[in-house]
Parts: sequence; structure tokens; C-alpha cells
Amino acid sequence: MANTVGIVGYGSYIPRYRLKVEDIAKANRADGKAIISSLGVYEKSVPNYNEDTITIATEAARNAVEYAGIDPKEIGAIYVGSESHPYAVKPSAVTVGEAIGAAPWFTAADLEFACKAGTAGIQACIGLVAADIIKYGMSIGADTAQSKPGDALEYTASAGGAAYIIGRAEPIAVFEKNLTVSYTTDTPDFWRRERSRYPEHGGRFTGSEAYFKHVINAARRMMELLGRRPDDYDYLVLHMPNCKFPLRASKILGFKLEQIRPSLEVVKNIGNTYSGSSLLGLARVLDGFAEPGDHILMVSYGSGAGSDAFSLEVTDKIEEKRGRTKRVDDYIQDKIYIDYVTYLNHTGVIIK
Repeated sequence: MANTVGIVGYGSYIPRYRLKVEDIAKANRADGKAIISSLGVYEKSVPNYNEDTITIATEAARNAVEYAGIDPKEIGAIYVGSESHPYAVKPSAVTVGEAIGAAPWFTAADLEFACKAGTAGIQACIGLVAADIIKYGMSIGADTAQSKPGDALEYTASAGGAAYIIGRAEPIAVFEKNLTVSYTTDTPDFWRRERSRYPEHGGRFTGSEAYFKHVINAARRMMELLGRRPDDYDYLVLHMPNCKFPLRASKILGFKLEQIRPSLEVVKNIGNTYSGSSLLGLARVLDGFAEPGDHILMVSYGSGAGSDAFSLEVTDKIEEKRGRTKRVDDYIQDKIYIDYVTYLNHTGVIIK
């Protein structure tokens, strides 16, 4: 593993505020029990008035630096993947880099590819580190997901993010053969036009031709390239727009429930954090489930549409570094419930 690139550290952040799905349903005069049964999501995280993608990304990045135990000035690239950047013109990544002490000798960029922008940044970091252009790279997936009141997205669109530091020195998990696979097509299942406040989606079209086609093809290609089968993996992490989709995809791929269950607790308890979704799922697996020698298959998904796949092998460094920062479960359990009107106020739909 000497020349293999891996995850040197990672960090998460989830806002404290929560809105129950049944309260959204009540406001929309819908059947809350039926919606929860269909989606498998019970509540979602909501940003505070003063929280946005930059503040979420910064907190996750600080946790990642603490976990890795490195000098932030050694980070040569920072990418923030999101579809809810606060500025149309002004990169979120430069603010994050300045806040964590990485400035000024680093490259920075904001990435956007719906919910897979964070994993696109990881791919860039793998390439830069493998080519010895930088020592460490950081990629962050963070969002304060937008949803129109009354739309189906409102039940799951949430807030949160995770940051990953990629490098060679003392990784807790390595990317096998420095390999990553992407499956990408021009599939317009989800979009937001310029000056439109809320995204639109293709309804049922977002399923078979979008999410399942891309996730399944990317996962199968990765296993094919490595000569692996589902039984060769200890854990599976997929993008989680809800609980139903990743469960179904895992069954199609031939994985067992216990392989994907640890990551699903994220979407059940905080909803779909968009660019942070698969990254938070992986973080939860690394927090308290993965052991040295375990193998993890992670596949993201972003509407528009594409999936990135990664195959990870956990190293013994995970036991040394584990517990340095707050876990995903710590954030999940630290919560304050709000009502629907307060939620609308927090997300700027109405102003008191």
C-alpha cells in the first residue's frame, strides 16, 4: 500500500435543528404515516438562520484536519461540492481554506454536479496526490438543500456535510489501486434554472433511468475491474435520496441488508443532505463499524446525471485516529425539534 492514495482524515457536520416528516405532511394535508412508510425517512436536519454551505463546510473541514492531525498549510487543494453555494460568483472553497488556516498556498474551486459534487472533488484529489503535485487535498460535500413548499422534495431535502482529506501519509483507508469509476449520461432528472429559487424534477423518471441506472452501472464496473463480488465487501454506501432507493439498488446488486444498514441510519434520521449524503454515509461506517482489513464500496449519485464509485480497504490507522472528533451519530443525537412555520423561517421562505 506504500504508493496508494487514501483517506488521511475526515470530518462531519450536521445542524442541530430537526423537522419531523409527519409535521411536513400535516402542513401539506397529507398522510404522514404513508409518506414515512414510502420514504423510510422520519425527520430531517434544518440549518439555523446563520448557517449555509460555507459554515457547514468549514465545520466539517475543521473536524477533518483535527482527525488527520496535520498542518492545514500542507493541504494543496480544497474543493467544495454543493448545489447551494451562497454566492453565484465567489467561491466557497476560498473562505473554507482561509478559515481552517490553509491559505495562501493552495488551489481552490467550487464544484457542482447535483449530489455527487463532493465525490468529484475526491477524484480530483486522488489524481493530484497520486501525481505528487500536492501532499494533501481536501474535498467537501455540503448542502442546505432547497425544496419548494408542498413538493415531494420537501420531505427529505436537508442540511449537512462531510470533508475528506486525501493523501498518502498514514491513511485510515486506501483507494484500491487508486481506482475510481464514473458512469455519466445527459439525463435531465433534476434541475434548477438560472434565477429560479427551487429545483424541479422529473418525478418517476428520477428512478429507473436516473438513480438506478447510474448507481448500478458504476458499482458493477468497479467490481468488474477489481474482480470482486458483493460478498467480498463488508459495507456498501450509496447516495441516499431516501431510504427506499439505496435499499432497492443494493438488492439489485446482490448485497445483503447488513452491508448497507449502517449508512442508512443517516438518511432515516436527517434526510437527504444532497452533496453530503454518500459522504456522511461513509463517515458513519468509518466512525464505528469498519475495522482494519474491511472493504467498503461507495457509490455517489448526482442528477443530470452521474455516479462515482470507489473501493476502499481499511487500514490499522483507523484504530489510532478514531474518536478524535465528533461522530456522525453525535450530531444525529444532538437535536432540537422545530415546527413547520419555524422551518419556513429558517429556510427563508417566510420572514417573521
